[in-house]
Amino acid sequence: MLAWNFIKHFPCKNLSRHILRDRVRPLCLFTFSTPPSSFSITASLSYSSSSSSSCFTDESFTAPYLSVRIHCPKHVLDPFSEALLCFGASSVTVDEDIDEDAASGSSLVSKEICIELIFPVHEEVKMCISQAANSIGLKEIPKFKVEIGDEQDWITKNQELFQPVEIAEMLWIVPEWTSPPVTEAVNIILNPGFAFGTGEHPTTKLCLLLLQSLIKGGEAFLDYGTGSGILAIAALKFGAASSVGVDIDPLAIKSASHNAALNNIPLEKLELHLAPSEDSSSGREIPLRKQQFDVVIANILLNPVMELADHILSFAKPGATIGISGILSEQLTNIIERYSPFLEDISVATIGDWVCMSGTKKGKFIDN
Repeated sequence: MLAWNFIKHFPCKNLSRHILRDRVRPLCLFTFSTPPSSFSITASLSYSSSSSSSCFTDESFTAPYLSVRIHCPKHVLDPFSEALLCFGASSVTVDEDIDEDAASGSSLVSKEICIELIFPVHEEVKMCISQAANSIGLKEIPKFKVEIGDEQDWITKNQELFQPVEIAEMLWIVPEWTSPPVTEAVNIILNPGFAFGTGEHPTTKLCLLLLQSLIKGGEAFLDYGTGSGILAIAALKFGAASSVGVDIDPLAIKSASHNAALNNIPLEKLELHLAPSEDSSSGREIPLRKQQFDVVIANILLNPVMELADHILSFAKPGATIGISGILSEQLTNIIERYSPFLEDISVATIGDWVCMSGTKKGKFIDN
């Protein structure tokens, strides 16, 4: 079965190709989400290490949602899926084998494909689809159908769908509710809830492999757009001295802290900070020093990674490695153009259509 899954929350079952993708609205920092948890963090979230529930229970997970089906031209599937996520969809799931036209024998099967979307119940679906279509140059808005989904616990429903993921030899991502397939491996225990970062998306794999190659012991690491906390936790397991995760979504911070507790990460080694959103009037700033980190990875999307380049780079020491991912190969030229004035020894790794660019920060250390 060939299936593509650009999804914020809900993995699909028995897919030979998974693409998990979080929603990031245009020019926003990053929006990952997930449930209650653990760990002491900035933003006054508290934690009890005795918390060991196999899934999160939060009323936001059982809220009604809008289920939308769209038929779109196959040749615009990737950019349209990304655009839908940027303009409000929480998840985009594509399954080429389960298509209404294919079932009916329609000739449209060779030209169109059915996309299944999840939207928050309050979202203006027509406007989101129209903006997404316009952003990629579609002359007509694709036909779509909207239904209200039943209230149910999506986390419990989908636990069975998230299975252990082998990233590399002796490196596994393991759901909280299963046992590690290889007990002596580096096992990152995870309950992603609604947060991006299960290890299944190619960009998460690319970032984990980059991180594994960079951490030699004693480094300070910044995970810019931490989501489930997977990279921040992995860095510590690889031998980093400290890890910091930053995200704009408080639910992502809760998710990351819960996952830190699952992995027995000491409080003093991992900081999690809630960043102010673009429209925030709180005046709050991330309490991090400039030129503080030896390794900085931002696995978000094109718009924020372009808009926030100076901000991302500012936290890295001269000589530090910067990793940029969450981008498609066709977007790489723009990323290199934006970052090359500040980086040297740039290299690129790919999995399918997805890319991770990395390089060494130029310049001299400035004591601030």
